[in-house]
Amino acid sequence: MSVQVEKLEKNMAKLTIEVSAEDFNKALTKAYNKSKSRISVPGFRKGKAPQVMIEKMYGASVFYEDAANDIIPTAYENAAKECDLEIASTPSIDVVQIEKGKPFIFTAEVAVKPEVTLGQYKGIEVEKTEVEVTDEEVDEEVKKVQEQNARELTVDRPAEKDDSVIIDYAGSVNGELFDGGSAEGYELVLGSGTFIPGFEDQLIGAKAGDDVDVHVTFPEEYGEKSLAGKEALFKVKVHEVKTKEYPEIDDEFAQDVSDFDTLAEYKEDVKKNLLEKKEAEAKEAKKQKVIDAVIEGATMEIPDAMVETQAGHMVEEYAQRLSYQGLSLDQYFQFTGLNFQTLKDQLKPQALRNIQNRLVLEAIAAAEDLTVSDEAYEAELQKMADAYKMDIEKIKEIIDDEQADVIKKDMIANSALDLITDAAVEK
Repeated sequence: MSVQVEKLEKNMAKLTIEVSAEDFNKALTKAYNKSKSRISVPGFRKGKAPQVMIEKMYGASVFYEDAANDIIPTAYENAAKECDLEIASTPSIDVVQIEKGKPFIFTAEVAVKPEVTLGQYKGIEVEKTEVEVTDEEVDEEVKKVQEQNARELTVDRPAEKDDSVIIDYAGSVNGELFDGGSAEGYELVLGSGTFIPGFEDQLIGAKAGDDVDVHVTFPEEYGEKSLAGKEALFKVKVHEVKTKEYPEIDDEFAQDVSDFDTLAEYKEDVKKNLLEKKEAEAKEAKKQKVIDAVIEGATMEIPDAMVETQAGHMVEEYAQRLSYQGLSLDQYFQFTGLNFQTLKDQLKPQALRNIQNRLVLEAIAAAEDLTVSDEAYEAELQKMADAYKMDIEKIKEIIDDEQADVIKKDMIANSALDLITDAAVEK
């Protein structure tokens, strides 16, 4: 295998990767062995036809796609290591030459980590944030706890706003059911804004056992273009109406939800916790103001492919968080009208900001020669062990060299952020 590197504009590079004819022929044979049992050739039992006969009957390119898919990942990975570039995106692959008996040639266009020219990063001026907690905020926090301790009761009356209804529904446009428009046993809080405008309002007043025709119009900007602006009919069956019964906020409530005997003591503790939370938020806000100012004064050219890749990773992370809540990404798209690309596009501004943050902090770390001591790394692993309730030695066994490098880079970036935040001037 050989690789040639061509530097392109805007921190992009093109790798031209050539795999020998011998290795490509091996990949063709591998593809043949994998597929031959599914290919019929007159005069041969299924799976017994020679490779040359299949290629003669179906064309020489019959195994090209499978062979290319087999070769490209490993060849690209090896080329990426060999070319000594700091690649910062997934590759855009283009096949240049694919022919039996000849070298297999493809290109991989990638983003390269941009260089950063720093401006001022010490002594940044930021506005000071005054932190206080009002009685109204304490009461609001107590009401949240009251909400969490409410009992859900099934009621035999018409549904009201803020009630939950258990429903089956089937949506249709012009008499035809559409994908994602049906569900059974779905619990919907009326007034939550979960469904498209008008849907929940038409269920207010419904009782258990009722069949309700819900007429709605999808918004013009709805993510699923085939439904945007269309009138739809949802056939809804109401199975159950539920309401919440809230406990009284008094000394007994305080005893039930805390270690305090009186409501006054409990509220004082709530106020203390809110103040600590606000102070932590103010500290994080200060960090963001400082890093924003440093980014503003820095120079870097970030390629679109880098942002595209980062946004894709963010979608994957979002899908993982949804899965913890029992939702798939497809279900989320059905509820919101978004799709993979629209969600990705929404995340691109934050993806760009994340990249800028990281690049600037890495540049500061390099300028200040920041490193991670063995003791600090050990302490970080201990935090992880405590968080996962595991022995630190087990954590060390799980973490490989690449993961250890990521952890250390994160620690150095955090040190750089602390450095510029501590050096900032509040006014």
